[in-house]
Amino acid sequence: MKNIFKTGILALLSVLLMTSCDPQENNEYGLGTTPTETDLSFTATPSSSKANIIVLKNTSSVSGVATWNLGNGATAKGESVEAQYPFAGTYTVSLTLYTTGGSATVTKQIIIAEDDMSLLDTPMYNALTGGAANLAGKTWVFDEYHDGHFGVGPVLNDDGSVSTSPSWWSCPASGKEGASLYKQEFTFIQVGVKMIWKNNGYIYTNANGKNALGINDYIENPGGVGDFDVAYTPQAEYTFALDENEKTLTLSNDAFFGHYAGTSTYKIESLTDDALYLSCASKVESGNKWWYRFIPKEKNVKPVVPVKAVALAENFEKEKLSVDFKREEMGTLQHIYANPAPVPVNESKLVYLYQKTSAFYSNISYTVTGYKFDLTQMNKVRMKVYIPSYNNYEDVFATAGDWVTINKLQSQVAVKLQNSNLGTTSYTTQTEIVKANLQKDRWLELEFDFSSVKDRKDYDKIVIQFGGEGHAAPGIFFFDDFSFNK
Repeated sequence: MKNIFKTGILALLSVLLMTSCDPQENNEYGLGTTPTETDLSFTATPSSSKANIIVLKNTSSVSGVATWNLGNGATAKGESVEAQYPFAGTYTVSLTLYTTGGSATVTKQIIIAEDDMSLLDTPMYNALTGGAANLAGKTWVFDEYHDGHFGVGPVLNDDGSVSTSPSWWSCPASGKEGASLYKQEFTFIQVGVKMIWKNNGYIYTNANGKNALGINDYIENPGGVGDFDVAYTPQAEYTFALDENEKTLTLSNDAFFGHYAGTSTYKIESLTDDALYLSCASKVESGNKWWYRFIPKEKNVKPVVPVKAVALAENFEKEKLSVDFKREEMGTLQHIYANPAPVPVNESKLVYLYQKTSAFYSNISYTVTGYKFDLTQMNKVRMKVYIPSYNNYEDVFATAGDWVTINKLQSQVAVKLQNSNLGTTSYTTQTEIVKANLQKDRWLELEFDFSSVKDRKDYDKIVIQFGGEGHAAPGIFFFDDFSFNK
């Protein structure tokens, strides 16, 4: 049975690169001479420290760049390399030598007499599997309740550097709730380097992945979840290769981590006892790179977020604000400003200046920490607003797209309640109230009544937006005496 695991296994193999070079870097190489198998040779010598660590040395009669297939799922490059073989068996090692005239390959069989499980006793391997003593292995699942557990970005940034984060889109906590992504379980077992994949019969992917799989049995997910659950039954068991030198994790037999991107090899961005963070370059979407964060199954517990009725109020008269709004695509003008019309119904000295820029989606927002709104108790947003007539409400401006039907600045204000856990997609479940065609050049008292959604328990964010959205028309607005209460 031991030989069952000798291929695909670990490139736990710490492949130590001793020397390497490109043919063009050494002018001693023969030009135009094609090497043959008879020109090539190498030695395979057990290291002085462990019999299962083999030192491979190129002894060919011609010069070139030596690359190796170590016969255990790993590759290497260099004149002399070390390969680790934790399990007994016969391994076929090949040396390929590249010269300016071509290449040739020679192979040799290496016999490993006994297992040496100490080679698996490494920090990364133990973190992934729970160690050799953990015969049941360690089960990982998507870190569902952690923002950023799934995301996409470019393989290369605009400046040519390797992308290190999902800059295009990052999934908020529970952002794929209801899809098969959170049904995926991966158990890694150190003894035998086995991986057991359970998925309840489906995997998650987008249209490109679905088409590449060529499986017609699928479910299209609704709304904010999106993409597809595709029917897919894993094998009963897989093996895996963990290359600690290159920090890669490869699954055997075309297995993948529940989201199909056409590859079985993943870059280990980080690995601890509590988290496994991976990335991979998609083979079905050129230029796309995906990120995945996993957590031990027993630690994937939904946090308890209390629902509270906490009144909010701000009159902008004090230096330290109790409701300090976050500004998105706002201008550089001072936001705490002298009252432009200190007359009834608002004679206060200071107010909030809202500067809508030429950005399509200017707004301000306030998100509470540690709880969600109890809308059964607190469901009214009130404020005083001032709409100046000197803004340009007549000219037409650019819009974010054909779906935007309004291309002029509006004398209006909108208040939205959102779930901040949804991040950039929080608008998909929001509730919005708009007060439109407001009278200009006077203070108005407005109330936004959200009692119609009093049973919602997911909102924790208040968004205020003047002038409309989706267009580039700039404008100045004022508001004061903001409150959120009964």
